[in-house]
Amino acid sequence: MTPTAPAERAARLRELLHRYNEEYYVRDAPTVSDAEYDTLMRELREIEDAHPDLRTPDSPTQRVGAAPSSTFATVRHGVPMLSLGNAFGADELRAWHARLLRQLDREPGAYTVELKIDGLAVSLRYRDGVFESGATRGDGAEGEDVSANLRTVRSIPLRLQAHVDGVLEVRGEVYMRRSDFDRLNEQRVRDDETPFANPRNSAAGSLRQIDPAMTAKRPLRFFAYGIGANEPPLRVASQSDLLAALDAYGFPVNKETRRFESIDDVVEFCNVWESKRAQLDYGTDGVVVKVDSLALQRELGSVGREPRWAVAFKYPPEEVTTKLRSIEVNVGRTGSVNPYAVLEPVQVGGVTVSMATLHNEDYIHAKDIRVGDIVTVRRAGEVIPEIVGPLVAAREGRQLPVYHLPTHCPVCGTPVQRAEGEAMAYCPNAVCPSQLVERLAHFASRGAMDIDGLGYQSARAVIDARFVRDVGDIYALTSDQLLSLPRMGEKSVSNLLASIERSKTRPFARVLYALGIRFVGFQNAQLVADATGGMDALESMSAQELEAVEQIGPVIAKSLVSFFAHPQNRAIVEKLRRAGVNLRGVARPQATTGPLSGKTFVLTGTLPALTREDATALIVGAGGKVSGSVSKKTDYVVAGEAAGSKLAKAESLGVKIIDEAGLRDLLK
Repeated sequence: MTPTAPAERAARLRELLHRYNEEYYVRDAPTVSDAEYDTLMRELREIEDAHPDLRTPDSPTQRVGAAPSSTFATVRHGVPMLSLGNAFGADELRAWHARLLRQLDREPGAYTVELKIDGLAVSLRYRDGVFESGATRGDGAEGEDVSANLRTVRSIPLRLQAHVDGVLEVRGEVYMRRSDFDRLNEQRVRDDETPFANPRNSAAGSLRQIDPAMTAKRPLRFFAYGIGANEPPLRVASQSDLLAALDAYGFPVNKETRRFESIDDVVEFCNVWESKRAQLDYGTDGVVVKVDSLALQRELGSVGREPRWAVAFKYPPEEVTTKLRSIEVNVGRTGSVNPYAVLEPVQVGGVTVSMATLHNEDYIHAKDIRVGDIVTVRRAGEVIPEIVGPLVAAREGRQLPVYHLPTHCPVCGTPVQRAEGEAMAYCPNAVCPSQLVERLAHFASRGAMDIDGLGYQSARAVIDARFVRDVGDIYALTSDQLLSLPRMGEKSVSNLLASIERSKTRPFARVLYALGIRFVGFQNAQLVADATGGMDALESMSAQELEAVEQIGPVIAKSLVSFFAHPQNRAIVEKLRRAGVNLRGVARPQATTGPLSGKTFVLTGTLPALTREDATALIVGAGGKVSGSVSKKTDYVVAGEAAGSKLAKAESLGVKIIDEAGLRDLLK
């Protein structure tokens, strides 16, 4: 064998294995047997083991090549991953089309329609045609670096089939086929392991495994549907051309994608697939409709984090019937006593459902839902199961008892309270153990105190060990205590303690929000912080004084006064004060002049660069006002990623909607 033979043979083997891999996992048209493929793979691995310098990053042997990681780094997407607005039914889809016509003053010409895959959105980064890294969608601006795990997904090419210079980000969905999911669960049952709940959650959990070797054992697949950063720019003019290019590069593209010139044809396609989707081997909850022309997509732009040029046509949730075994309650972060249904397990939309929300006692009584009933169940928004109502005729004359919430908290025994006119009942005990995990997780969350490493799992651990009895005890945690907990190494403990220390400097508005006071979301917390200037003043204010603060009504004022009336809550605040947590704000008077003078703004969703507090400070400093709710008096709604009901209300009232860039333009 000549000195160059190993390099030539390795190159040839890589070429063959890339081709066979694409044929099997992308084209579903294999030309060699599994045994032949395994023989070639074994030969390549032996050559690379003998000659490590011949091992390349895009080698098929590197599908599982990284060591397990204890955490995932955060990466910023080159181009934000936008979220889609929803159209529920043909009328809403036609309303979206009508808005397009108004914005363009002409027909868009053509549309592409793609089945909406029920999986996990990811972004793949290629440099000069070779896979470099990959990340989850995250909040749209930033995601988790799961490159090592994405390498194990065999339908994702490690090297593109056609040469592409520079950087190319490919967006798509990682999912699990139903048939693969069923086989995986059958194997787990044989191995005496708990079966997974549904394909989507299994795909998401598999992609976030700490050990890539574990991800490699899961039957994950990928569909490509778009691009992010591409430099130099790809020479494609339309979405349909782009999908064809992705297919040529070696990416799996959904075969049911179509291009139509008429919105009537688009509506017909959506309606046809509502019944046909059950025949698919993967989950889909709708159809994504896009303006085909990329030039028109750029012209239309986006509102907040939603593109104007695309919409998700969502199918109604599937409904089934089953027996209601019992009604139980849990206690949430704010003390809400939440009833839920325990059901005989039933499949709803490909998911095994054994529990469903019942909202509150009034909902149960209004629907006349009783234990022992045969009930109709659906997945609300394809996610949260809920009970639509009982089949009263199925009672066959039996008198079933009417349900009532417990009079005392089932966890701590404190009498349950329900204010007049409110739907929810509450346990007022802030140190109720059931509330504590949720309170700790909220306190440590990114929008509050941002304590990295203190999530649900670690919160439960410190509570179970009796190291923490309320959020104030977080600042008394020691290295020895944390090291005694399971799965806590020295590096993890050091990072957590450092993050706890950094959290002491968070602005007072975030501290107030982190306390989880009812009705005091971040925006209201900012208003209160700006008006009071700190905890010392706030603790002693009456409801009348708080109501004098603009935008703070009687409900919020009463909730704040009630919170500080409880001795255990004041004790928590005192622990924070002794620990050195920032409890002083800067009372910011409303500017009387400025470019936004006299204008009222509402913030919703996550903005690309500005935090809520930054955006509020800019608006107030420029003479504007920030409100927590949308009304006819609202001048602008500033919409970001995952904007919710406020955005919908603004559209219904005709309130002007802008994004972060629009806000900055107004500030100029």
